[in-house]
Amino acid sequence: MGFFYGQISLNKHIDQGINMSANTVNIVVVGNGMVGHHFVEQITNHGKTDDSVHYNVTVLSAEPRLAYDRVHLSEYFSGKTADDLALTTPEQYSALGVDFHLDAAVVDIDKQAKSVKTKSGQTFAYDKLIMATGSYPFVPPIEGNDQPHCLVYRTIEDLEDISASSKVSKTGVVVGGGLLGLEAANALREAGLETHVVEFAPQLMAVQVDTGGGRLLRDKIESLGVQVHTQKATQRIEAGETSRYRMCFADGDFLETDMILFSAGIRPQDTLARQYDLNIGERGGIIVNNHCLTSDPDIYAIGECALWNNFIFGLVAPGYTMARAAASHITGGDVEFLGADMSTKLKLMGVEVGSIGDAHARIPGAQTYIYENQPDGVYKKIVVNREQSVLLGAVLVGDTSDYDTLLQYALNGIDLPEHPESLILPASGDAPAGLGADALPDTATICSCHNVSKGDIIAAFDGGACDLSAVKSCTKASTGCGGCSALLKTVVDSELGKRGVEVKKDICEHFAYSRQELYHMVKVGKIKSFDALVEKHGHGLGCEICKPAVGSIMASVWNDFVLEKPHVALQDTNDTYLGNMQKNGTYSVVPRIAGGEITPDKLIVLGQVAKKYNLYTKVTGGQRIDLFGARVEQLPPIWEALIAAGFETGHAYAKSLRTVKSCVGSTWCRYGVQDSVGQAIDLENRYKGLRAPHKIKFGVSGCTRECAEAQSKDIGIIATENGWNLYVCGNGGMKPRHGDLFATDLDDATLVKYIDRVLMFYVATADRLQRTSVWMDNLEGGLAYLQDVVINDSLGLGEELERQMQHIADTYQCEWKTAIESEESRKRFRQFVNSDESDKQIVFVQEREQIRPATESELDELKRSAKSAEQIIDVELV
Repeated sequence: MGFFYGQISLNKHIDQGINMSANTVNIVVVGNGMVGHHFVEQITNHGKTDDSVHYNVTVLSAEPRLAYDRVHLSEYFSGKTADDLALTTPEQYSALGVDFHLDAAVVDIDKQAKSVKTKSGQTFAYDKLIMATGSYPFVPPIEGNDQPHCLVYRTIEDLEDISASSKVSKTGVVVGGGLLGLEAANALREAGLETHVVEFAPQLMAVQVDTGGGRLLRDKIESLGVQVHTQKATQRIEAGETSRYRMCFADGDFLETDMILFSAGIRPQDTLARQYDLNIGERGGIIVNNHCLTSDPDIYAIGECALWNNFIFGLVAPGYTMARAAASHITGGDVEFLGADMSTKLKLMGVEVGSIGDAHARIPGAQTYIYENQPDGVYKKIVVNREQSVLLGAVLVGDTSDYDTLLQYALNGIDLPEHPESLILPASGDAPAGLGADALPDTATICSCHNVSKGDIIAAFDGGACDLSAVKSCTKASTGCGGCSALLKTVVDSELGKRGVEVKKDICEHFAYSRQELYHMVKVGKIKSFDALVEKHGHGLGCEICKPAVGSIMASVWNDFVLEKPHVALQDTNDTYLGNMQKNGTYSVVPRIAGGEITPDKLIVLGQVAKKYNLYTKVTGGQRIDLFGARVEQLPPIWEALIAAGFETGHAYAKSLRTVKSCVGSTWCRYGVQDSVGQAIDLENRYKGLRAPHKIKFGVSGCTRECAEAQSKDIGIIATENGWNLYVCGNGGMKPRHGDLFATDLDDATLVKYIDRVLMFYVATADRLQRTSVWMDNLEGGLAYLQDVVINDSLGLGEELERQMQHIADTYQCEWKTAIESEESRKRFRQFVNSDESDKQIVFVQEREQIRPATESELDELKRSAKSAEQIIDVELV
């Protein structure tokens, strides 16, 4: 699981702490990276609580600045400054009484005199010396690797060099496909360079993920425009023909580039220790014991320069634990470093990656379960022991939502469920819920960066903390890499609830209310505009969170036209133009085809419209026909033609009912027992105007063969000999979930009544952007509670919910019909406010006899080959 246990033997080692009768202890810290800084915080905090000893702390930093956050270094290229990344300031160190020196590289250690000397000739005496020298980037011994634009990625100064080089470069190559290499690739990508990654191994991140995960990770990275070259050994770097350099590979291939960024791993910075006879590991690193003491009784080593049990820990969290162990030993405490969990969760260029424990199943007897979803780009693997009772490791690529749960199973030895595979399979009614806060022991580590346990969080509340912010402040949980933020909030909310404190669920800073509370305010107060709501119950001008949420609530309650003046500013881009915006700025046209049934005449009209406006045409899985590629100014005339033929808007752009999928049922199918098409059409026509917190899909199958896949829908209906079985709260998407059987053998009237009640109860009580499946799982009592509310009318709301749904059905309007009949609304559908011209930047190419958006490379080629912008447009529109 990534843990390493055992005591090591050190030559000349004397295991002792400080004499607590001494009045003053001089501590010199060599290095001011994240780990060195953490040690300073630990030792100075102890000094505040123990006045029997005074600790004089001197920090010697070889860099020209104090400690900064190397974990988020790549954010420098997305706008963060060196000050944003800083972990401390000169003023803060001065306030702590820390004597610090910058550009103060240590060049000499006198162990007899117990002093160190810097490159400037200054000498500092110590009682205890802390080596926090970190590591240096490994640059492979490649001929030509020392040229001007051959750089490394380690410090802010390195970033400044990369930034300067990127301004005179078009192409960049990162040598190294590990965690740091992909971070470096993201930096080049953020700097606007065509980016390549060259890796010697057969896959990316070979240490953290297995072969399957590495394959999917490569696909995802390449889909973002970064070209990956694996199993490539660079032999030399020479002058290029089309770029500044040419990288020549051992297999005879080559790659030309303007910049080369080496990120092929790290090596412990142990030069000083070697020079002055501290024990060094065979492959480098300053050997330390459980207290992080070296072979000298007054010298400690922490972080990436330290070798514990023949292992170098390259993550910040183990370094922080070492810092605490060293500080504890100096101050007479009993904290030891006993190895560290090397699990990690990160997002590389937007790609989620998680690795836990024995990711490669190397422990004898280990067995694996693997789930892979290639269309959605998700790969999950868990490694269990032979008895399938303990989680040994895991790999997650594309979706790390299960990471916190899996990590707690691994770290705390929690017994696995009867079917361990259910932990990574798409959610179903049989799947175990994620581990709640109450299932975790007090010893469970919540924040590995700062070694914060659940017990520490409880202690913080006992000490006076009263909210998440206060817990973060006193424990520092979630202030490191931030990967534990979701789990921390769960534990905090749980503890607040136990103490009788209301857990705030404010929708945003402008409203101190949840979505459910706003819904009831709108309904009870008969509030019909955002301005009226914010004036009465909020403050400020609103934001991108509360405005769409309130817009959805207004539509759910009053069903007004969304493009009326009081509402139009609340809509997102898709709702504003009543169509889904596509990647090149064009829009989709998706008319409603209730139940998937369509006449030949209507099919002909769709074909005529698609041909006239040169639209991409596709039959969807929801039994509709999508028309893609419409320019904004083409939308009104397209919809005029469709509405004249009897079509209505399909609401493909809205959080509302999308489709009711059906099979052909008893009308045509020899297995069908009910008219599924007729039922689907009736249901779609009833609920087609409903706006909700999230999109809703139905399915109606004419028999249990389930050709309409009804059980994967929010509302699923399956015919029986005696009526209809109703399933609720299923969904597809990134986390597919089967619906739960809600009621059986229903007649038509009862079926509609139950659906009315379920959907309106969902609209009234769900959170912002919450799917029906998550909503029901979060209800106290889940399915059984929902059945009680709907079937038994336990809250006495049944008739009111039905009336609300009837109001939606009675006030339905086709939004596109209303839009094209209003001159005011039609004014929105112009590409330019002051011109009737089309956007000449929209370029299509022909593929399989239809159009598609041009890729970046195709656009570049068109621009190069055309003599003018007008010629480019002529080419693409023909």
